Amino acid sequence: MLRFKLIVSVLSIGLLALPAKAQENDYEYSVESIWGVNKNTASGLIGGIVYRHSRAIRPGYFRTIGIELMNIKHPAESRVVSRTGNSFVIGKTNNLYAIRGQYGRNYTLFKKASQQGVQVDFVGAGGLSIGLESPYYIEYNQSIREPYDPAKHRVEEITGRGYLFQGLFQSKVVPGINLKAAVAVEFGTFKSSVSGFEIGFLVDAYFRKIEMIPEAKNYAIWPTAFITLFYGSRK
Repeated sequence: MLRFKLIVSVLSIGLLALPAKAQENDYEYSVESIWGVNKNTASGLIGGIVYRHSRAIRPGYFRTIGIELMNIKHPAESRVVSRTGNSFVIGKTNNLYAIRGQYGRNYTLFKKASQQGVQVDFVGAGGLSIGLESPYYIEYNQSIREPYDPAKHRVEEITGRGYLFQGLFQSKVVPGINLKAAVAVEFGTFKSSVSGFEIGFLVDAYFRKIEMIPEAKNYAIWPTAFITLFYGSRK
């Protein structure tokens, strides 16, 4: 809850600053492309990767398109270590991978000089989401890898999880939508490159609940606070 209040506070400050004019300088560009690594409140150490391409509508105001690829974890996930030393999530039957297409706007609140200072942008975007409800594979009796069925597989005989992305091609596709609001802070030292971080709030809303852990509460709406570290180029 504290993280969500922090995000709301930051975004509120950004919205109040929207009417302000950025300082005049020679730091103008018309196209920007960035890649980023995301960490969010519904992920592990790394949530996923993002790409965004921006083109100026007028100075300080950009039209953006982007895509995000995320691995979403259920809040009730409990990882246990098997007798072989490998870990798995008890009771989990499906993974959720999110593919988000986004269209939106960036507005420069504070502009940096060509090779110094900090730039702050307000970022708003939304679009279609594709949820991939993928079977969660486990290793059983150190030789069999198959989708986890809590009614069939005894916990003491599970020796680990399946391969990375195993079951992806057996996924059920669940469509949805997403909406994002964030503040981006850029502190690159060169005019032709950009680096910094984006902090904000995002909501995925799917057309049905994603069944990840049958014995827990499952959700169709996934609100997350996030931070993305990004790097890219502009001209």
